[in-house]
Amino acid sequence: MEIIAKPKGGVNVDKMAEKVFWEAIKLLGGLKKLVEFRNLTWLPSLAEAAYVLVLKNEAFKTYREIAEYLGITEQTVKNIATADEEAVRKYLEGELEERPKEHVAGGIAKLAYKKLKEEKRLEEQEVEIYHDEIEALGIDWAIHVLARIRGTHFPLNKEDLKEKLEGIIVKGKKIEELLDKIEYPVKSPAELLHKIKVAAEG
Repeated sequence: MEIIAKPKGGVNVDKMAEKVFWEAIKLLGGLKKLVEFRNLTWLPSLAEAAYVLVLKNEAFKTYREIAEYLGITEQTVKNIATADEEAVRKYLEGELEERPKEHVAGGIAKLAYKKLKEEKRLEEQEVEIYHDEIEALGIDWAIHVLARIRGTHFPLNKEDLKEKLEGIIVKGKKIEELLDKIEYPVKSPAELLHKIKVAAEG
């Protein structure tokens, strides 16, 4: 993984964003819960939100700089950064019936970021990655896909994706074969994960 230039005393953005991402998944009840609720499409949004928060709060980047780095709009960056995490927490805990207007992944990532900061775990070197759980659930491919497409501007066509995702195996199948089966253009990371999953199961 590339590391953004280390600002302000050597902040390792990738490591911190990874921590926020995994903490967010833990807050949601773990990867198994996401699979049970068929919410794998949340993974790209959570990954984006984790990066937005770390780049803004730890690397002191502007909304524009963050948008350019991640390949998303400035408005999306702002929505994530200003999400009302308390409204999102209430929604997740069932206190609100209607989905809040907030950026839900942004709110979850903010809850995770604050928890890590309060517990002074954000700066620690170790990143807990649940390799066994990821492999057991058969979604390790989704993490690899997200890592390879980070910072990519959508929509994408077949040639772009084949070049970026070459060599990834999804449920025993080469991703290149699966990419031949899906419709283009692919408009977002979430749509890409969904289409690959459907093609792999078909």
